Amino acid sequence: MTWVVWVLAAVVIVVAGFAAVAVPRWRERDVRRRTAWSAARAAIDTAAVSRDAAAGPQPEAEELLTRAETIAAAHGGERAARTAEDHARRADALWRAAARG
Repeated sequence: MTWVVWVLAAVVIVVAGFAAVAVPRWRERDVRRRTAWSAARAAIDTAAVSRDAAAGPQPEAEELLTRAETIAAAHGGERAARTAEDHARRADALWRAAARG
């Protein structure tokens, strides 16, 4: 009967060790993902404002913003958020450059 207690104790210790390592990593990954998507959505919104303020059409910027919005609609991971943010920032830069002349 004592060996059962030792086996159960070992299992509890292993599970507790795994949880002590894994849970903070999962939380950190989730925070990084949510932060990346927040930045991507902010960049998309900024690019949309620049588009609305632009005097004329910019096909390349429109395409970049459409790509960013499509990626955002798919709700990928952190890498997808960074890509969407990059597309939106490039589109915003194109519209701002066109507005300056």
